[in-house]
Amino acid sequence: MIDKHKVLERNATLLLVFSFLAVTVGGIVEIAPLFWLENTIEEVEGVRPYSPLELAGRDIYLREGCYTCHSQMVRPMRDENERYGHYSLAAESMYDHPFQWGSKRTGPDLARVGGRYSDEWQLDHLRDPQSVVPESIMPKYDYLERVELDGAHIAELMQTHQLVGVPYSDEMIASAREDFAVQVDPFGDTDGLLERYPGAQVRNFDGQPGISEMDALIAYLQMLGTLVDFSTFVADSSR
Repeated sequence: MIDKHKVLERNATLLLVFSFLAVTVGGIVEIAPLFWLENTIEEVEGVRPYSPLELAGRDIYLREGCYTCHSQMVRPMRDENERYGHYSLAAESMYDHPFQWGSKRTGPDLARVGGRYSDEWQLDHLRDPQSVVPESIMPKYDYLERVELDGAHIAELMQTHQLVGVPYSDEMIASAREDFAVQVDPFGDTDGLLERYPGAQVRNFDGQPGISEMDALIAYLQMLGTLVDFSTFVADSSR
């Protein structure tokens, strides 16, 4: 048997052919069954598409490269669950394009950061990370407060996500700019926003007049990990 293996190792063409066959068979075994499954992701109550303001905040998160130091995937291990909370569910990332899982953690995982700190803490941390975490090597993002957002292109962004499968309805897209603005106005008419995006948090996130990139980013961070009620969640063992 060892002698036969040597034949493969010494013949580059033969090794390439058998390697291709092995990868092909393995790929078919892993991928083909997915075509016969109705849904590869367990649907979980509470998971919804991002609101316009949260989606804008997520774009800022990606633009600033936050994913290079922070993952959004709590593994099913005791130490991670004790530190970050319930392990991440695939459904929580079903509307992420691209998803933010990752494995590199220069900073802590952010999958469950929503509601863990106040808006004021998030604001101070983004302005000057070392003021709240002295050992942090995170750069300052205070300039986000000075960049205003008007949501002029938020509907187009939602349409793009709609094209790749995010279930934004025509009503959601038509109301995008209105929903974008009202989420930072606690005295506004938020009934439509909350009907379209249950659980959306409404308040002035950075405490300043107008809508800034800081508002959008904090709105996104404060939403992470809050959509699923893990006190009542029971995994579907039949899948």
